Amino acid sequence: MTVPKLALSENSESALSKTRAEVLVVGTIEGTDGPELAPGSEVADAAFDGKLAEVLTTVGAGGKAEEIVKLPTLGKIGAGVVLAVGLGKADADGKVTAEQVRRASGAAARALAGTDRVFTTLSAIDLQAAVEGTALGAYVFTEYRSEPGAAPVAKVDLASPAEGTVKDHRATLKAATAIAESVIIARDLINTPPNDLYPASFAERAKKLAEENGLEFEVLDEKALKRKGFGGILGVGVGSARQPRLLRIGYKPAKASKKIALVGKGITFDSGGISIKPAAGMDHMTSDMSGAAGVLASVVLAAKLKYPLEVVAHIPLAENLPSGTSYRPGDVLSMYGGKTVEVLNTDAEGRLVLADAIVRAGEENPDYLIETSTLTGAQVVALGNRTAGIMGTDEFRDRVAGIARATGEGGWAMPLPDELRAELDSRLADLANVTGNRWGGMLAAGVFLREFVAEGLTWVHIDIAGPSFNTGGPWGYTGKGGTGIPVRTIAAVLADIADNG
Repeated sequence: MTVPKLALSENSESALSKTRAEVLVVGTIEGTDGPELAPGSEVADAAFDGKLAEVLTTVGAGGKAEEIVKLPTLGKIGAGVVLAVGLGKADADGKVTAEQVRRASGAAARALAGTDRVFTTLSAIDLQAAVEGTALGAYVFTEYRSEPGAAPVAKVDLASPAEGTVKDHRATLKAATAIAESVIIARDLINTPPNDLYPASFAERAKKLAEENGLEFEVLDEKALKRKGFGGILGVGVGSARQPRLLRIGYKPAKASKKIALVGKGITFDSGGISIKPAAGMDHMTSDMSGAAGVLASVVLAAKLKYPLEVVAHIPLAENLPSGTSYRPGDVLSMYGGKTVEVLNTDAEGRLVLADAIVRAGEENPDYLIETSTLTGAQVVALGNRTAGIMGTDEFRDRVAGIARATGEGGWAMPLPDELRAELDSRLADLANVTGNRWGGMLAAGVFLREFVAEGLTWVHIDIAGPSFNTGGPWGYTGKGGTGIPVRTIAAVLADIADNG
């Protein structure tokens, strides 16, 4: 796990003069007449006789978001180099957001690969955002490289905010570090190639994490799935020599105010099955278990942060491959709980494994159900690669969408139109797994899942098909590959439920 060693420090003249850091990180804000120094940079500015912004302007700084400019300190402070990172424009009140701090911290961490020790003043603006951004921006996945390249920044001293107590700051550092580590758990799983990450090996990794964190753990193999009637998971996984699994991982504190069920799609590789996908981009389908990775990391995080909630993750795992034993378009599957589904497209497999897991989760009578999955290409068409589509019980859907945006992960509330249910009618079974047209595919998938949610259960579905995997260049605290979305959103939702019910 590539998390830098993070420590709190004073933001004082003495601290800067004695620092063993090689680089001092300061933030710049894009102003009308050039860059302005962000809050927390006052001590560094004093070391430059109040002319640090002027010097940065001379070497080309403008304060634009994620802009990186370096200059030598010439002995004015203990660090040899100042790295100025742009935060972008401030709001009408002259303030910057937590997400601006998070992205700037990530950009700085990426730029400082190979550096042993850094002192950052961005944490004086928002400590939690700076910790998360730094840890996630420093993340690299090099397990399969013979030459891993420059190591991530090793140590980061964080300037303490002016407000709050030392105890408060330590608690924030601990929580933010745990959140970042959990995102990295998800990223590592997503970035592991499918020849090494398949249902059984995912289950072994999950078991190890459960044991390390004192969690309940149960796994159902293909024999148990057949015996108990999990027709959706079995149907999808039957074409692979690597047979499916269903995991249950639970955190149960002594006094829990609410019970939360988490469900995450775990298709460890998705070829589309008989309805095979085009070859171009199929390698990205190694990320089709991002929902599973996210909920596994989230239940581990619940234990680390000791939420006063019972949190239970249900994770269906399968490979969707074509073979002589694969399920076919035209098959009818008997799902867990008794409903039947006609398969019209074997590439609409995620909803089939999720339906089984959702019914199983509902049997435990949770107060809330949170499900997340790389479910539809229609999500990307509708909302792009950085905004999740969020559906479910209206009030809870809106609550989760607002929290997702506040965390910086992004999300937008979407409807579940009742008229789409008729389009899922089957000539043979209770319902079909897709509609007969291409319109509203993200919403139709949500309507399908709603059919398996226990009556009266407050629930939400988070479609992360685009946001879960970055196929472009790195930005902010997000590198190429698995992003770990929506771990931070789920963490914030759990915290909100713990506080407000």
